[in-house]
Amino acid sequence: MMKSLLLLVLISICWADHHSDNYTLDHDRVIHIQAENGPRLLVEAEQTKVFSHRGGNVTLPCKFYRDPTAFGSGTHKIRIKWTKLTSDYLKEVDVFVSMGYHKKAYAGYQGRVFLKGGSDNDASLVIADLTLEDYGRYKCEVIEGLEDDTAVVALDLQGVVFPYFPRLGRYNLNFHEAQQACLDQDAVIASFDQLYDAWRGGLDWCNAGWLSDGSVQYPITKPREPCGGQNTVPGVRNYGFWDKDKSRYDVFCFTSNFNGRFYYLIHPTKLTYDEAVQACLNDGAQIAKVGQIFAAWKLLGYDRCDAGWLADGSVRYPISRPRRRCSPTEAAVRFVGFPDKNHKLYGVYCFRAYN
Repeated sequence: MMKSLLLLVLISICWADHHSDNYTLDHDRVIHIQAENGPRLLVEAEQTKVFSHRGGNVTLPCKFYRDPTAFGSGTHKIRIKWTKLTSDYLKEVDVFVSMGYHKKAYAGYQGRVFLKGGSDNDASLVIADLTLEDYGRYKCEVIEGLEDDTAVVALDLQGVVFPYFPRLGRYNLNFHEAQQACLDQDAVIASFDQLYDAWRGGLDWCNAGWLSDGSVQYPITKPREPCGGQNTVPGVRNYGFWDKDKSRYDVFCFTSNFNGRFYYLIHPTKLTYDEAVQACLNDGAQIAKVGQIFAAWKLLGYDRCDAGWLADGSVRYPISRPRRRCSPTEAAVRFVGFPDKNHKLYGVYCFRAYN
C-alpha cells in the first residue's frame, strides 16, 4: 500500500514538472494562436450608426478581412450584398449586390447606390439623394466560397415627428390609411425609435397613433389623469399591436429637410381654401403640406404668427419664439382646426420646390 502511494506521488510530481515547463512563457514574445475551425472571413462596420438628412448623401461603412492562408490566391470570387432589414425579421429588402464586374441595384435604390471601393477590402455602400424611406437598418454581407459574415449599420435622418389626424377627426385611420395620410403630407409613418427620440426632445401628445411596425403608442412628458394617470412616470405609452384593417387611431409622421422654399404668402385679403390654393399657384408655388410646415418650424426655425391654410384643409401657424398672443408658453406649430373651406378668415402657406 505504501509503495503504491509513493509511486502515485512521484508520477504526480513528474507530470506537474513536465507541464509547468510547457506553460512557462517568455514575456518578451507574442504568441498568436489560431483556432483550427475559427473564422476565416471577418466583416466589420467602423460605425454602427450614421446620420444624414433627406436629399443628402451618406456612406454606410463596411470592411472585410480574410485569412489569405485559407483562400490562397483568391480562386473564389467575393460577393458583397447589402439588404435593408424590416420590422419583420424574416424579411429583408434587397438593396445592392456586387460580384466581380457584375453589380445590381434594386427598386428605388437604382441609380442612387454604389460601392465606395476605397480599398480592396472596402464593402462600404454610398447612398445618394436620400429619401425618407431610406431610414432604417442595413446589413452588409460578404461571401467568399463557403465563408460568410455580416455587419449591421443604422441610418438615421435628421427630422421631426408630428402627430396627425384628418378632417374626419381623431381615431379615424386604419394602418394603411395612416401610411397614406403621412405620404400625403410630405412625410412617412414614424418608427418607434423616431417617436422615442421625439419624446426625449419634449414631444407630449395624449392621442394614440400608429407607428411603422404596426404598434399604437403615444408620448407623455407631463403625466396627467386623461393620459395614463397623474401618478405614472413619463414615457412612451404602448397600446400594443392592433388589427391593421379594422382598428382606427391617429398616426405619428416623420419628415426631414426639404429642397425648396416654405413661406407665408403676402396677400391683400384673407382667402377661402380654394382662393388660397390658386394664390399659391399664381405665385409659382403650391399650397404647403403639414409636413413642410413642421420641417420649416423645427429645422429652419420658421416663425410666423399668422394662421394660414395648408393642403389638407387645416389651418396652422409655426411659432419658434413664444410670445404673448403667439403661443406664449411653448414653441410649437399651432393648430387652429379644419374650418369651413368657404370662410375668408385666413392667409396661406405656400411651398416652391427647387429644381
